[in-house]
Amino acid sequence: MPVPVIRQILTEGVGSVPLAPLLFKVGIAIGIVYLLKAYFQGASNGSERNMHGKVVLVTVSRDPVACYASKLNSKGGTSGIGAEVVRGLASRGAQIVLLTQAPVNDLFLIDQIEDLRTQTANELITAEQVDLASLHSIRTFATKWIDNAPPRRLDMIVLCANTITPRGGVLQSTEEGLEVNWGINYLANFHLLGILSPALRAQPADREVRVIIGNCVSYLAGELPVVPKEKGGKAKSQSNHAFNAGTAYASSKLALTTFAQAFQKHLSSYSRPDKKPMNTRVILVDPGFTRTPGMRRFLSWGSLIGLGLYLIMYPFWWLVLKSPDSGAQSFLYAAMEEHYGRGEGGWLIKECKEVPYGREDIQDENKQKLLWEYSEAMIQEAEKRGAKTRAEKKSREEKKAGKTDSAGATPSAEAGKGTAQKQSGPRRSRKA
Repeated sequence: MPVPVIRQILTEGVGSVPLAPLLFKVGIAIGIVYLLKAYFQGASNGSERNMHGKVVLVTVSRDPVACYASKLNSKGGTSGIGAEVVRGLASRGAQIVLLTQAPVNDLFLIDQIEDLRTQTANELITAEQVDLASLHSIRTFATKWIDNAPPRRLDMIVLCANTITPRGGVLQSTEEGLEVNWGINYLANFHLLGILSPALRAQPADREVRVIIGNCVSYLAGELPVVPKEKGGKAKSQSNHAFNAGTAYASSKLALTTFAQAFQKHLSSYSRPDKKPMNTRVILVDPGFTRTPGMRRFLSWGSLIGLGLYLIMYPFWWLVLKSPDSGAQSFLYAAMEEHYGRGEGGWLIKECKEVPYGREDIQDENKQKLLWEYSEAMIQEAEKRGAKTRAEKKSREEKKAGKTDSAGATPSAEAGKGTAQKQSGPRRSRKA
């Protein structure tokens, strides 16, 4: 059957076959869309590694459905790229510990973990409540993690949770007075890795430990809140109000990239007791433009009108933006490529290959030192404010509870007094 049709097309032309011109045009259109989609999806991970028995910490956030009313709309291991990274590592046998904003008894979180366990056939998926918007919550978890003898096993840390304030939006602050983008995207990771640093250095020399940090091309447009000191001068710093919605996210990503280089040097400078070389490497990963909750919020400007335009243009975004699974490929490549178990670390991975940084000042040790000192001072001040706020809140709750108890006890006392009077009344009358 196909042979006569092909012969007729070759001898008499495409128009001689019914519907052939239409099918030919449709086929060309589908082929073009397929090629464009394959191009925009980017590279796929071709590396594999035995992940059984490896302990992986993944910073995540509350699922967007569960935090619909939350003022912080962040993404992580329970949505977007983070969910695909967790699924990819868990399906290869890794033991996953999700650091989530939601309580461990949250029904949405429980359902997600159960679904992941079923899909990956891996029961070693657990969660710990760590609110990245709270330095106190981070310190509580990290201190508990390192307070163990012998040191707990830790093979990998994947930092992929972040938040974004749309351009034109209103900047928000955490309970400790930190700008949200700066606090969650950068300072939370700085604080977490700083406390977990002893646990990373204490791992056996034959264990490959990797710290994988999610990055974004927006760091190229960022500005650090510290200015390198000039000759004979002092370092200048910008206050929190210097941030604006257009640059806050980019600045937080630039600070995170600069800190990653400094943290790698901090780890490499450590002299192990066994005199073996340092076995922890820091890797930054740029997943590219991906259809995640954060990207949707950025494209929609955080407004209903923008969301409507996003939905109208969804076929275009579906074509040019990666799926979360495609965005996770570079993370999986960084986690499993054998090459990154050796060397000095500090690499930037994009499209499953190492690429150079777009800014030279990231390698500036003077800026790295100033940023480190500035961040430590900011954390110290923020934790003091947070402790004061928690103490005031606890005092108010105790006063409120005391008033409630006293209000509940007064009617009971009066009722008891009235009952006693009623009981004594008849006795007096009988005596009379």
